[in-house]
Amino acid sequence: MSRNRVVWFFVGLAGIVVVAVGSLSILFIALGGDEDDAETPSEQLEDGDQDLGERQSGELRLPGPNPITLDPHLVTDASSSRYIVELFGGLVGFNQDLEVIPDLAEELPEPEENADGTVSYTFRLRTNAAFHDGRPVTAEDVKYSLERAADPATGSTVASIYMRDLVGALDKIRGRADEIAGVEVVDDRTVRLTIEEPRTYFLQLMTYPVWYVVDRNEAETSPRDFWRQPNGTGPFTLEQWDLNQSLVLEANAEHHLDPPFISRATFILAGNFLTMYENDEIDLAGVGVQDIDRARDSADPLNADLVETTSFDLSYIAFNSEEPPFDDPLVRRAFGLAIDKGAIVEVVLRDLAVVATGLIPPGVPGYEEGSGGTAYDPAAALEALEQSSYGTNLPRIVWTSPGQGATAGPVVEAIVEMWRQNLGVEVEIEQVEFATFLQDLNRSDFQMFDLGWIADYPDAQNFIDVLFHTDSAQNDWNYSSSEVDTLIEEARAEVDDDRRYELYGEAEALIVEDLPIIPLFHGKNVEVVKPYIAGYEPPAFEIPFLRFIRVEN
Repeated sequence: MSRNRVVWFFVGLAGIVVVAVGSLSILFIALGGDEDDAETPSEQLEDGDQDLGERQSGELRLPGPNPITLDPHLVTDASSSRYIVELFGGLVGFNQDLEVIPDLAEELPEPEENADGTVSYTFRLRTNAAFHDGRPVTAEDVKYSLERAADPATGSTVASIYMRDLVGALDKIRGRADEIAGVEVVDDRTVRLTIEEPRTYFLQLMTYPVWYVVDRNEAETSPRDFWRQPNGTGPFTLEQWDLNQSLVLEANAEHHLDPPFISRATFILAGNFLTMYENDEIDLAGVGVQDIDRARDSADPLNADLVETTSFDLSYIAFNSEEPPFDDPLVRRAFGLAIDKGAIVEVVLRDLAVVATGLIPPGVPGYEEGSGGTAYDPAAALEALEQSSYGTNLPRIVWTSPGQGATAGPVVEAIVEMWRQNLGVEVEIEQVEFATFLQDLNRSDFQMFDLGWIADYPDAQNFIDVLFHTDSAQNDWNYSSSEVDTLIEEARAEVDDDRRYELYGEAEALIVEDLPIIPLFHGKNVEVVKPYIAGYEPPAFEIPFLRFIRVEN
């Protein structure tokens, strides 16, 4: 989500917390915890005053992250997206099978090729599409929302990525136009969008929240905080939000798609979630490294509830390619070759992730098994360092990591120790609170950092183009390669998906060779789910999933 950022915090004994998101950024928070420091559920209720009261019929209770914002045009993290995708919607969205479906639109339009080479999509709005207050959604609402997302005054950092193909969008984003030329209101229920040239993945791009429709009256009356009580179009409304305690979504019974089966979703924002699960206080929870062995033990009660699914994410260590010593590819390669990722996955993470050999996660169209990457080779790592322009005389190196734990966590500590042993390099760790981290990241303030990415949509373009093109706002490592840019730009215009994926594969090979980031792991969604919960499978990335869930007790 992108910085549907997701994501992986390497924190404490909990191991990986996929931030979302989601992402990505918490995908599913609550992957265990340090039981020595954790409060009991009763202590949390007394200290945090978060007595949730008696359950409603059909209420779902689950862990959740604290969102940074609920403004769909500003979101860049998967933790916020977790709620935004339930509160808002756009012309299109995803179903549980990760297929693009019409949302506010009646159907998915066919692309119409124009004489000037542009391509248009004509969307007809559903007759029952409405905001939460009952006001019908119109084509003018769509036009206003897209132009608000692209307005420099809004401050979106991702509009230039996900809306750039829309004719005139970049002119609006850069303050050169008052409107987006490629957005045309045909009538009250019809809007036509025109893009510069064919994009086979355009409808997937439109699922990103920057394309969501917002209430103009709200957004103009309170532009900075309308989202604290938003009048969206999604399957849920925001009922209550107590920071660091709980966030409650109420089902929108009048939703234009199938209304939710549950009556409400109550997200618990802090606690020892697995303990709460075992005490029947919540209906699902993540399982972390401290508890995964017993959860996988067929003799343990948790085992019957255990669910493990794929997550379309990538955790990584990134280098600022413009700052010493990581402006030298040989230094980056040395750091990559010195990490034994397999040992970390097996020993530290207890197989809660899989080793990343490339950038694209398994299951994402465009993924190729054995796509390269840096295998563990300490001798080659030291040789690369010695051959670099810096040799072994490196400047001070600071690794910035999102989080505020007592330590940076066992994954970070293991990697730092590998660099010390294999390269003779000392690396300092600096932890930064997550919201502040994202702000600093946008300013390229870091020499080296760890984070992750969870897919916004299932396509290699979302990992290669969005993250590594020189001009991308998500290129947080200042990487630039004319060869990679050429391949990406050729792929954008390619209408044959097989050929498009080949081009992304060629770009991926070049990127992995240059190593602006070290791809570490692809995560797993590992959760326990109560047997009375039906219609739920942890999604591979952030989609609106709550309306499909049933609470059957």
